[in-house]
Amino acid sequence: QVQLVESGGGLVQPGESLRLSCAASGLTFSSYTMSWYRQAPGKERELVADITSAGRITNYVDSVKGRFTISRDNAKNTVYLQMNSLKPEDTAVYYCNVYRTWLGSRFDYWGQGTQVTVSS
Repeated sequence: QVQLVESGGGLVQPGESLRLSCAASGLTFSSYTMSWYRQAPGKERELVADITSAGRITNYVDSVKGRFTISRDNAKNTVYLQMNSLKPEDTAVYYCNVYRTWLGSRFDYWGQGTQVTVSS
């Protein structure tokens, strides 16, 4: 079955950087768009960034543009999120996501999440 395992979260001060990783298994990784979502306390889960299967196209939520970079290594079945110039409002649990579609239905797969806390 599909498994996604995130790592790299932690506690940092404003302005610092973190790099999240998500190792995927149970799927042909290079065939799928991969995404990072986040969920802050009391808020809905939001899409932060995604990257197409070959890595040619990336998209970001406006609030992280210019600060975050999503990338992937298809040889390692891993997707990354480089987060620079972190702000307190980036504090959230970050989740890796992949989805499949089958007969018009979407099936989402999630990792367990990794906590990112930005605080002085």
